[in-house]
Amino acid sequence: MVVIGSGPSGRRASVQAAKLGRSVLVIEKNAKLGGVSVHTGTIPSKTLRETVLNLTGYRERGFYGLAYRAKQDIAAGDLMSRLNKTLDHEVQGLDHQFMRNRVHTMHGVARFLDPHEIEITADAGEVHRVRGERIVIAVGTRPHRPDHVPFDNRTVLDSDGIVALQQLPNSLAVIGAGVIGVEYATIFSALDVRVTLIEPRESFLDFIDRELMSEFVYQLRDRGVSFRIGDTVEQIRMEMGQPVVMLSGGRRVRAEMVLYTAGRVGATDALELSNCGLKVDNRGRLAVNPQTFQTSVPHIYATGDVIGFPSLASTSLEQGRIAACHAFGAQLPPAPKFFPYGIYSVPEISTVGMTEEEVRQKNIAYECGLARFRETSRGHIMGIQGGLLKMIVSLDSRKLLGVHIVGEGATELVHIGQAVLNLGGTLDYFLENTFNYPTLAEAYKIAALDAWNRMTPRTLRPEEAALENAPPEAAD
Repeated sequence: MVVIGSGPSGRRASVQAAKLGRSVLVIEKNAKLGGVSVHTGTIPSKTLRETVLNLTGYRERGFYGLAYRAKQDIAAGDLMSRLNKTLDHEVQGLDHQFMRNRVHTMHGVARFLDPHEIEITADAGEVHRVRGERIVIAVGTRPHRPDHVPFDNRTVLDSDGIVALQQLPNSLAVIGAGVIGVEYATIFSALDVRVTLIEPRESFLDFIDRELMSEFVYQLRDRGVSFRIGDTVEQIRMEMGQPVVMLSGGRRVRAEMVLYTAGRVGATDALELSNCGLKVDNRGRLAVNPQTFQTSVPHIYATGDVIGFPSLASTSLEQGRIAACHAFGAQLPPAPKFFPYGIYSVPEISTVGMTEEEVRQKNIAYECGLARFRETSRGHIMGIQGGLLKMIVSLDSRKLLGVHIVGEGATELVHIGQAVLNLGGTLDYFLENTFNYPTLAEAYKIAALDAWNRMTPRTLRPEEAALENAPPEAAD
């Protein structure tokens, strides 16, 4: 197997194929392994987030006030120092994993000569040719850089440039309220940078439950983030050395720095895919069979961000494993129905299962239970002022339909809901089981009790209905 790209899906595909006893070669165009995920995407943005929260003392402000700082003067160098250490650790771990599993690597730019043969051109100019019985394209994506945006990697940047900052701005305009834009907007807001988030559509993060988004936006507005939703960017021009974003309707957003995050494109242009019979869409992405990740050429697979939605590191890892197993005839159990989404903003958002909007569209009788983190003792101990867990339950079957969380630790807490969903669990799991005390996970029980209290007698079990109709002293 030849794997082009060493990001999450390429890494998992190569190691899985090696564990099946196959000879594997990974081609990586950069000098270090890891791909976009390690060097400019997932790991850098999450590392910057954690560094900002630690250095600013953001998590402690509920106790010590908005003026509290763990470090008074934070510079770009403070962020980059921790980032570089983390990236070095990730690369070393990946090198060691490939070595343990006897996965071979070559560094250079790959292009197809025919459906099986690939040419690799190294930085020094050497050219090599390899032949793959099976091939996985896992080249990922790069930021979309339209010609009308005056990128200079200093005052107007994309998400690749933001991880190499030399100076922190006092104000930031973020164009594009997708996952990347929202993450960076909230990270810089936690640094007390004045942030304006610009999105031409009338809403953003539409796959997130709307009630959760209302809570999220409220928290951001409360700490000074400005929103320009439904405003199209007509031009970005420089005035007195600073960028000014000209919006439709005549509005102007002046900021020391502009971060452009309006979309990404597949990094497929150098592959010369026509030589192997493949075509890409207008964003450079490949179409695949969603069960096997085969392209239209059966022995060539594509995984990760280059195939588009959901473009998550977690799902990319699984896609790589499935592709490698299918390529060599290894049997796999059916994929779980539900997987979580995680947005590493400040506060975090994580969701699994159906949103309330989806449940209503399917005409499912349902009830919701809500829990605020401040209702838990752990929330008081941590000084948490925000945070919400929402649980959606079927009235007919009592089965859990979805869990949606905004707040501290959301991307960790969601896995409890994920497990119950994939096992077909019901509201009763949360009502009857014991949670560690004090923990934020207790929010599940609080939300379950809230849903139970809202359910009508016809949806309760017989013993619950009897309790519901009993005199007050019996309920006590």
